[in-house]
Amino acid sequence: MADTVKILTADWGRKDSHLLATYLESGGYETAREVFSKYKPEDVTAQVKASGLRGRGGAGFPTGLKWSFLPKDHGKPVYLCCNADEGEPGTFKDRYILELSPHMLIEGMIIASYAIGCHEAYIYVRGEFVFPIERLQGAIDEAYAAGILGPDVFGNTGFALDIIVHSGAGAYVCGEETALIESIEGKKGQPRLKPPFPAVVGLFGCPTIVNNVESLATVPWILKNGGEAYAKLGTEKSKGTKLFSISGPVNKPGVYEVELGFPLKRFIDELCGGMKAGSKLKAVIPGGSSTPILTAEEVETLNLDYECCQAAGTMLGSGAIIVMDDKTDMVDAITTLAHFYAHESCGQCTPCRWGTDWCYKILKRINEGKGQPGDIETLLEVTANMMGTTVCPLSDAAAMPIQGFLKKFRPEFEARIKG
Repeated sequence: MADTVKILTADWGRKDSHLLATYLESGGYETAREVFSKYKPEDVTAQVKASGLRGRGGAGFPTGLKWSFLPKDHGKPVYLCCNADEGEPGTFKDRYILELSPHMLIEGMIIASYAIGCHEAYIYVRGEFVFPIERLQGAIDEAYAAGILGPDVFGNTGFALDIIVHSGAGAYVCGEETALIESIEGKKGQPRLKPPFPAVVGLFGCPTIVNNVESLATVPWILKNGGEAYAKLGTEKSKGTKLFSISGPVNKPGVYEVELGFPLKRFIDELCGGMKAGSKLKAVIPGGSSTPILTAEEVETLNLDYECCQAAGTMLGSGAIIVMDDKTDMVDAITTLAHFYAHESCGQCTPCRWGTDWCYKILKRINEGKGQPGDIETLLEVTANMMGTTVCPLSDAAAMPIQGFLKKFRPEFEARIKG
């Protein structure tokens, strides 16, 4: 396995990497141009299927397979929605693509739109991302001015495509695909019951594909080099490269691109320059704040791929690695996370609306030294009843880290309750 593989980050570090001229200098949009003459739409989907690319937003569902779920001969418009609502604590990888490589995303959306027959695509961006939105809109404006987007893509394909940036209001739940669709439609951003899935009944009641920023930005490389070339990267079941954002007391926090299967301990020690002086590794949340925490001992053998994380009782998620050292107060840390999820619950489902609030209030009480005997058992019971009982996964996302902290670091909670 190579130490560094640059697919998504190839242009990062180049001056003005966000501009069309810079992207064209490095061969940008050549692949999309060739796709129109080289492939039929179904051939594009076949290449993405062959690549083994899985959704990089957190769920890890096969991207090409999702595209193939669109119904045939339905007579309705097809929509593509790019999910750029990056709102989970610790996750900050997609915004780097928006800021540094917006044309790579646009090229990926052109190819994806051709594959699925979409002529009107949306990019749903978190409203707080003021600078990324400026960069993204600037790139789209450049693409229209150059004839890359519009009524005749590239000026000679006869394929029409408009891309619209939709700024959200900053609700975490709008990162869930059906809540995202509701928000674009101008409604309150709350998740829908599934089925029907968006591929059948999505935006404006029409077939819709929702893909993450990183997933779509990967598509040009796959079509340029072939699905099989991408599938050779990574592990047997976790193909390709992935962006990982890492924060906490390491010497070089930031965003890194590595092949899936990269050892987490080596990631921290070598790519991130190890722990800061005076800090000793205590725990790691490997895939965003909703994924179960790992102890320092568990980190020793964990590889950054879907299967290894699952075997360790956690998830790869969005690839947001949160590192904690021996000075981290675990009661305070999970109380902060619980506050976030209680605040972000949309309130649609009772187990989430009440469960997240109860958990936060109990944890806050423990954190303030006012805990009561039985609080830990109550937290475990409440979180167990939150799991799998709601329309969307936000309730699970709140429950899983609480269960993980209590399981792995229970003595710290007991000590705080005893005073």
